[in-house]
Amino acid sequence: MDKGWRRVSGPMIAGWARAAGPVALGAVAESREAWRCGGTWFVGLDALPNDAEGRVGGVGFPWSELGLSPVPLHPAQLSVVRAGYPQPSEAESEAAFRFRLNRDAAHLDGLIAEGPDKRRRILEPHRWIVGMALNAADAGASPLVVWEGSHEVVRAGLLAALRDIPAERWGEVDITGAYQEARKRVFSTCRRVEVAGRVGEAVVLHRLLVHGVAPWAEGARADAPGRMVAYLRPLFGSVAEWLTAE
Repeated sequence: MDKGWRRVSGPMIAGWARAAGPVALGAVAESREAWRCGGTWFVGLDALPNDAEGRVGGVGFPWSELGLSPVPLHPAQLSVVRAGYPQPSEAESEAAFRFRLNRDAAHLDGLIAEGPDKRRRILEPHRWIVGMALNAADAGASPLVVWEGSHEVVRAGLLAALRDIPAERWGEVDITGAYQEARKRVFSTCRRVEVAGRVGEAVVLHRLLVHGVAPWAEGARADAPGRMVAYLRPLFGSVAEWLTAE
């Protein structure tokens, strides 16, 4: 993936989405999780009750159409965004809200912020990221945003910061500064692309790709309860694989 992402479609992907949609609606409706960003974003980590093979609603996961090798899967995230996203909230600083509004909350999955200063370490080394739309939504209904080629910018920046540290200790290192510098380079050198989700299609992202969510465009519409996407991110066995594998 030279650009760091690809869109895939096929009958098995569509069948999985059709089976997962009603299950997802029930899971969101029954959840007691609070919506974030002023009531406009349901995070929904591990909210979809698929099994470790990806099967949901009696339908198997579309491994072959996705071009991926089967690995054990976690319950998918159900990310649901509705009109008005994002809104300020007490849980987020003014600076964080501005970054969400103006920079699509651009981030790299797997880096976990800890402590009052939000220092980041590589604690969740994902293999890949797959997102599958589960309901109808307009292109302006807070689509996924990607920065094409950003995975190689991030890889170079983090490897440079870790070059003097044994690979088995990479997950222990505070890489906050290196990550922030790499992200600045991404904003100045990589093309920002909005990727609207469509039922029956999947988006496969390189694990090191910087991505985010665009603000909801005025007049955009989506089926209730909002633009809903299932995300899966299985883990590698080590941080070294996360940074060095293709």
